[in-house]
Amino acid sequence: MLEKTTRVNFLFDFYQSLLTPKQRNYMEMYYLEDYSLGEISESFDVSRQAVYDNIRRTEAMLEDYETKLQLYKKFIARQQIVDQLTTVLEDHEEALDLLSILKELE
Repeated sequence: MLEKTTRVNFLFDFYQSLLTPKQRNYMEMYYLEDYSLGEISESFDVSRQAVYDNIRRTEAMLEDYETKLQLYKKFIARQQIVDQLTTVLEDHEEALDLLSILKELE
């Protein structure tokens, strides 16, 4: 469950500008602010089922955006490269200047 939440949070970060304000509100409240479905439904005066359906549809949309654009996948790949580069640079004393530049880049 934690992996799914982390993934959805990243996808939301990358693609939130493609969502409607209502979708953004529901996702922010549910995933970022940890509101329950009942609390969200009370805030918007809709049924709990309506909130649930909207969140599930929005999750599917985020996954669809990721399939097409692959921003999260590319982000993870870049992070892995940065981590590898950091490891290599830490092992070489003469590379300390490069390591500081890499840290700045992160």
